[in-house]
Amino acid sequence: MATTTYTISDLAREFDLTTRAMRFYEDMGLLQPERSGPGGRNRVYSNRDRTRLKLTLRAKRLGLSLTEAREIIDMYDSPRDTGPQLRKFLAVLAQHRRQLEEQMADLQANLEEVKVHEKEARALLARAEKSRQPA
Repeated sequence: MATTTYTISDLAREFDLTTRAMRFYEDMGLLQPERSGPGGRNRVYSNRDRTRLKLTLRAKRLGLSLTEAREIIDMYDSPRDTGPQLRKFLAVLAQHRRQLEEQMADLQANLEEVKVHEKEARALLARAEKSRQPA
């Protein structure tokens, strides 16, 4: 049974990434391609690497740091007991949800302040324009 492999360009194109980003993910320990060719210059990615990349990008969209993503993804490499993995994932998600809720509250307060200033500026402008009109 032949195993599907990918080049760095294949995965970069599929996931709309730069090859530089792919190398960075490798440096962070998220991807571990085999090496081939002279001096091991060519990276050969497996289905496992492709899955890890997909999970990494999903984690980033959720707001996880690459370190958090790696910790969680690494836990799934040894799926004997999924309980600890799921508890860790839930704890990280809860923390990020709290951060997002705080950011949303801050943004809502900021938006309300902008609305107040807009209303005040409109009232001042209306008075200014009214006072310039000839009697």
